[in-house]
Amino acid sequence: MRSARLRHHRRAGAVALLSALALTAVTACGTSSSDDGGGGADDSSSSDPGTPLDPEARVTLTIDCMPPTAKAAELKEWKQDVKAFNTKYPHVRIEGRSTPGQCLEPPRFTAMLKAKSQPDVFYTYFTDLPQVLDNDGAQDISAYVTDKTVPLLKDIDPNVLNSLKHDGKLYGLPTSNYTMGLLINRKLFEKAGLDPDAPPRTWQDVRSAAKRIAALGGGVAGFGEYSAANTGGWHFTAQMYSLGGDIVDASGEKAAFNNDLGRQIAANLHAMRWSDQSMGKTQLLKWGDLQKQIASDKLGMFLAAPDDITYMVQQLGAKYANFGLGPIPGGKSTLAGGNNYMIKKGISSDKVKAAVAWLNFKNLTVGKGQFDWARTKADGLPVGLPQPNFWLNDSKAEDDAARAAHATMPVENFKAFVDNPVAGKAEPPKAQEIYKVLDNVMSGVLTNEDADVGKLLETAEQQVNQVLAQR
Repeated sequence: MRSARLRHHRRAGAVALLSALALTAVTACGTSSSDDGGGGADDSSSSDPGTPLDPEARVTLTIDCMPPTAKAAELKEWKQDVKAFNTKYPHVRIEGRSTPGQCLEPPRFTAMLKAKSQPDVFYTYFTDLPQVLDNDGAQDISAYVTDKTVPLLKDIDPNVLNSLKHDGKLYGLPTSNYTMGLLINRKLFEKAGLDPDAPPRTWQDVRSAAKRIAALGGGVAGFGEYSAANTGGWHFTAQMYSLGGDIVDASGEKAAFNNDLGRQIAANLHAMRWSDQSMGKTQLLKWGDLQKQIASDKLGMFLAAPDDITYMVQQLGAKYANFGLGPIPGGKSTLAGGNNYMIKKGISSDKVKAAVAWLNFKNLTVGKGQFDWARTKADGLPVGLPQPNFWLNDSKAEDDAARAAHATMPVENFKAFVDNPVAGKAEPPKAQEIYKVLDNVMSGVLTNEDADVGKLLETAEQQVNQVLAQR
């Protein structure tokens, strides 16, 4: 599972270009001079794209984001999965590419697409689809993804698959998904006399709880928000969604936040910051800052995805037991996202089939690959977070049971989130450019006691309309 830090740094677009990719061959099973090295010509054995790969097919696949050596447990599992995959497809050679540091960062990703140098199977976020298609980089895999090649296809949340479609065509297969909820510090809730098993469900309840937590003193803030590096606009969007609003209208051409809902959100944050004094004096925060505050018991709650908890445990020394998660206040909808793999356009039909077979085995089979929770636990990796979880029907029941049986954390802390699912909604078009504009709204209300909410929203509306007008 990808880390929260990686995901948010990718969104913020503020990561420095890292060193060149290192091509690492994980296995060399069954290779020969007849292996297809990546040309665009079709194979003779690929007459029907909707049928599984012939076990005798000989191809080589380059695959993005193999775990680096620093992630020993994840790399061990990758190698195990390659070995298991090769028991069925002995002549498919998997060549994994790993990148020192982060798997994806914006300059590398954009440069790779423009140079057509992406591997056969490359890692993206749901929001990357427009950029990939603009660069003609991904294969339309609609005909290759059937109930024969991905047997659990009917059990994958269609909202997740729709994030990977354009004009009805499928361009990727998911590896993980998330929806945003309200992350709480259980210790501070208890100290403030609040029930940590019942996180606030409305924004008015958030405000009331934040005042009680801030009253504990000692520099503790009740509620935290971002307002820099595009993350402020990202969270403003989440709050608009939570109340049934939107950032861009249905046409995709006009801003839709300069209205009563937008003013309600901005005014509420201004009141919490200045009237209630419940948001702390330090502002202009970005991703990573709120995580540090809540992990050190200096913050009561903020909007987050479940995997933020793993980041805080693994990187900041926090304990899983100290956190809880509830649905996003308001509950009309919530911001959703995730990660996936796409397949390079122009490779042979057998290579596309092999890629689908690998992705099905590694990422889309309950009890196997990334969903082998017994193995995950045995390898000392976290089990029990409510997401990624894009399963429906019997697959969901089976995966949920295994996840709970092998949990390495108190899953009851996430019961409010799990029992009260909120429909996810995708990020707006030109999300990063829009978030940068909306940062000004968030920073304005959180750093200026005399902020004119109406003026901030009006200016942001004009700027977002200019962004949307650019084609």
